[in-house]
Amino acid sequence: MKSAVLQTRATPERHTAENLAEGLRSATESWGILEKVTACVHDNASNVTLANNEYLDWDSSPCYAHTLQLAINDGFKLKPIHHIVAGASRLVSYFHHSTVATQALCQKQVDQTLPDHRLIQYCRTRWNSIYDMFDRLLEQRWAVAAVLSDRSVTTLSDARTLDLADNSWIVMEEMLPVLRSLKCATTALCGESGVSSSMIYPVTATLLNKHLPVAPEESKKVAEYKQTVSVSLKRRLKPDEVESAKKVPFIASFLDPRHKHLKFANDALRDAVKARVKELLSALAVGADAKPEITEEDSSESESAGGSAAGGSAAGGSAAGGSAAGGSAAGGSAAGGSAAAKRPRYDNKSAMLTLFGEEYHAETPVTPEMELSHYCDEKCIAPHLDPLDWWRVNETKYERLAQLARSYLCVPATSVPSERVFSAAGLILNRLRSRLHPDHVDQLIFLNKN
Repeated sequence: MKSAVLQTRATPERHTAENLAEGLRSATESWGILEKVTACVHDNASNVTLANNEYLDWDSSPCYAHTLQLAINDGFKLKPIHHIVAGASRLVSYFHHSTVATQALCQKQVDQTLPDHRLIQYCRTRWNSIYDMFDRLLEQRWAVAAVLSDRSVTTLSDARTLDLADNSWIVMEEMLPVLRSLKCATTALCGESGVSSSMIYPVTATLLNKHLPVAPEESKKVAEYKQTVSVSLKRRLKPDEVESAKKVPFIASFLDPRHKHLKFANDALRDAVKARVKELLSALAVGADAKPEITEEDSSESESAGGSAAGGSAAGGSAAGGSAAGGSAAGGSAAGGSAAAKRPRYDNKSAMLTLFGEEYHAETPVTPEMELSHYCDEKCIAPHLDPLDWWRVNETKYERLAQLARSYLCVPATSVPSERVFSAAGLILNRLRSRLHPDHVDQLIFLNKN
């Protein structure tokens, strides 16, 4: 898959749901893709969600990266976990703002043969940085402790304020595997190519069933964090409700040959997804039946009509040339052209069709139900394989399903590519270039991102 930026525009008006919906509709109409949009992937802001659910005809698909971040942040809001994150962030800030402490830390790293790494600060807008901060602090724990205990570098009052309790270090170490799995899920689904919405519910089920269940040996704080994130994910994504079968991610998972058996869903949900796909296939079949078909008689008539027109022009040319030599020559040329136009010409293809007939190679029509059944009977491919490659090979075998796959597998799991446009816009439109016209900004971003 490839991401492209079609249009950006300034929005001086209020960002209400009606105004956002009108902006999206006008953008798709100007590019002539209004009827081709399957879903809009957006963040979880209430105005954007309302615009896509109430004012637009396509499906609404919240950004999975933003949804996962909200669920993870719900866990960090727990008072014990929040206290540890705040203490770790305060400790890192001390080293970032003190040149003396930073130089002392480098010397302690040499003395203790630790890697020469800087401490990483937590960024509020990127939860992954909490994992990085915990990981780096645990790596440099004893070098940090040596600097805090050195009174020539750190005063006693600062050391008492900054030093973390042993229990905090233990919780950080226990949380590291949990945060690592959550970071892997975020990283895997935030790319710009090959990340379809078909991965949303398989990844969610893996997190809920494998990485977030509470282990008996874990501390109470870590167990509470896992439970909070699990509850938040279930509340936001509703992976076990039958109503989710109508959502784009579930349909995309079914059309993905890696996940089409929907092993991560319950029986009722699997049946509901299949029923929804059957409805979509039936709609495609009705649309195909409504299209006029070109028969062999139509093609032969058009061919003979084209031949007569061609023959007539040739005869006219001969008559014009024959008027100087004699009228009889002109008449003879016209007659010859007419006879040539009526004489049937057989090439190898038409001869074979005439010999065997159309019914020789005619096959039993494949109904949508038959196509769906055959697709479900096939085995799933390995998770590391590209589903688009599989569909390139099998699109003639499953013509209707291939049309649906093209429409649903192209829906990305996250809106990260569009969020990166804001970074590009910030570099183009800055304090020194504040008088750029919005149309020029749109053109510059278009050239930059495409």
